[in-house]
Amino acid sequence: MTRRHIHYEAAFEDYIRTRRITYVAIDEAKRAAFAGATLKSFDFLVYPRPGANFIVDVKGRKVPPAGSPSGRRYENWVTREDLDALMRWQEIFGRSFSPVFVFAYWLPNHDRNGPLQPHHVFRQDHYAFLAVDAIDYRAHARRRSAKWTTLSMPAAVFREIAQPLPNTW
Repeated sequence: MTRRHIHYEAAFEDYIRTRRITYVAIDEAKRAAFAGATLKSFDFLVYPRPGANFIVDVKGRKVPPAGSPSGRRYENWVTREDLDALMRWQEIFGRSFSPVFVFAYWLPNHDRNGPLQPHHVFRQDHYAFLAVDAIDYRAHARRRSAKWTTLSMPAAVFREIAQPLPNTW
């Protein structure tokens, strides 16, 4: 396991490692240059079963406690650069690779009756992982912030499309 300073990515890597899923961790400090442009790197290549190849960009989100004033339980925003780069990587690797956002939800105040149940415990913290195909994400994404160039999916669509990793892999 590589040493990752972002706990969401470290938790995801621990999740796939402990399930003996084949993967390659990508060094986020290195960015690839194609056609004179710098392309944002992704986090993992994951091969959960023969014929299944995923280009994974992990997006960490903290789930606030129930009743929180923010009211946002399952944030799903990404930057335009995240989406564009992941789609470009899929072009580079080819159709046999699926571009996927994995939303790693940290559940520091785990509610046993909450709708999002943990899939993994890492360093005594609870995490849930939801995967969304980047092609589906692009089809449903709406601008969240022009200033920050962020996108998000409507909550109802996200709940319909996002899949827990145990179901996906």
